[in-house]
Amino acid sequence: MKTWKLVSGILSIILFAIVSLQSCAAGVSNALEANGEISGTMGIMVAALMLAGGIVSISTRKSEGKGGNIALIVLFGLAALIGFTGHGSYSDLAVWSAWCLINAVLALVSLIRAGKK
Repeated sequence: MKTWKLVSGILSIILFAIVSLQSCAAGVSNALEANGEISGTMGIMVAALMLAGGIVSISTRKSEGKGGNIALIVLFGLAALIGFTGHGSYSDLAVWSAWCLINAVLALVSLIRAGKK
């Protein structure tokens, strides 16, 4: 699971930049259309949680304890929840939320495997 944590951390940090830019564009679009949606703001929140999750994933990849995995479950799980519930017209946010959900599930698997050792 060390390799997964490194790869997912790096990808999450890279995806942070993409999600941030798309979220800013979605926010501007929502403001110009005055449609009352908050999908751009939700995207910024997902991006920030992805960045935090990526940093935690990289920094805790070699740890033996459960704290890093629990933090990853919380960060990526919260990002997935926010993204799935608030994507609105910003449909790409559902894709980024799915990435966060995959990371949360794999952190849960890593936590369970660490508990059996």
